[in-house]
Amino acid sequence: MSRLPIRVRLTLAFAVAMACVIGAMAVLVYVRVGTALLSSVDQTLQAQTRDLLASANIERDLVDPELAGGATLAQLLGPDGKPVRSTPRNLPALLGPVDAARTAHGVRLLRTIHLKGRPGEWRVLAVPAPKGGAVVVARSLNVREEALHRIYREFLIAGPLAVLLASLAGYALAAAALRPVETMRRRAAGVTAAAPGELPVPHGRDEISRLAVTLNDMLARLGSALEHERRFVADASHELRTPIALLRTELELALRRPRSPEELRFALGSALEETERLSRLADDLLLLARAEEGSLPLRRQRTDLEGLFENVARRFAARARSVDRQVRVDPTSAIVDADPVRVEQALDNLVDNALAYGAGDVVLFAESTDGVVELHVTDGGPGFDEAFLPRAFERFSRADEARGGGGAGLGLSIVQLIASAHGGSVGATNRLHGGADVWLTVRRSVS
Repeated sequence: MSRLPIRVRLTLAFAVAMACVIGAMAVLVYVRVGTALLSSVDQTLQAQTRDLLASANIERDLVDPELAGGATLAQLLGPDGKPVRSTPRNLPALLGPVDAARTAHGVRLLRTIHLKGRPGEWRVLAVPAPKGGAVVVARSLNVREEALHRIYREFLIAGPLAVLLASLAGYALAAAALRPVETMRRRAAGVTAAAPGELPVPHGRDEISRLAVTLNDMLARLGSALEHERRFVADASHELRTPIALLRTELELALRRPRSPEELRFALGSALEETERLSRLADDLLLLARAEEGSLPLRRQRTDLEGLFENVARRFAARARSVDRQVRVDPTSAIVDADPVRVEQALDNLVDNALAYGAGDVVLFAESTDGVVELHVTDGGPGFDEAFLPRAFERFSRADEARGGGGAGLGLSIVQLIASAHGGSVGATNRLHGGADVWLTVRRSVS
């Protein structure tokens, strides 16, 4: 059953449901009509019985034989239960001795019986007579049985025909309803990485149109993710190619002819710089790849923000002095709920950028607002190019002018990644009196 097409399964289910409905309706009509006809016979018997009891002329027939047409029998029983008069004449007793005696003692009887020598079922009504005995009237149920048989035959013929017609109509409706799904399936079969495309959205606001919209949204997200990955791979390949080419060039030059110890030391130092650059780039790419697989793992704890700033400042103090600059920390008492290793990594990236591309002293400070703490790193350089600010935190994104350089363009992306893992955000702007201000937010510790 599960291997059948959906439209066939829907049609079969519809046919079964229609068969059940028609069958139930046939039973209901059969029973109701049978009950109504039997009630009509009972009313006729009661009327005829009243006429017999009210008739004072006992010499004529109990019922008119011509009007009865053999379908009605009447009998007057004496106190002893034996027939006194019958229509038609010589009619055997309609009631047995026991029932006749019960009726003579005031019991009213109404039942369906078979009469000897007469076909079919008969409805019999027996009521006590005023002067003793009983009046018995019987009416044939052949008309009722014929009507019920006719209903049975009609349902037997019309029922399957109705189920067949309803099934054909149901199949046509199912095919029409599923036609947009088939159209979407054919279009989806042509969707590839090279040709993403989108599915047609049927007119109307039904479930299928909403499904098409949802699938188009999903395809758009997948296409965006695929394009993002393509750009990531292309940028990563480009970034890796440059240091590898430089490293290879340095080694080839060192091996091309005999070199003095000083020249070899210089070549090895240059190769070491490129190797460190490769190592940092590989670490950054690995971190981004791990973040793509799921949330960045964190080890949250209560962290003294001023101590964290001091650690970062000490780490970059020698580098800052080498270019006649300083890394300063503004005092703060803020305590945050964060992973200190990851937050230090983010601050390292910000301070590294400030020293590499900015000017003046680098200042680390914190600002508290609405249950979060903003961790700021500022410098006194030329600041960001205004066109670069909207894409400052995109991967492999570098400024063209003021803050351009030889970096891979992953530092701010990693800062954003770490902030997002902490449930925070990032921001960057140019200071009013010159320089850049970059920050990330983390949650304040409440305990």
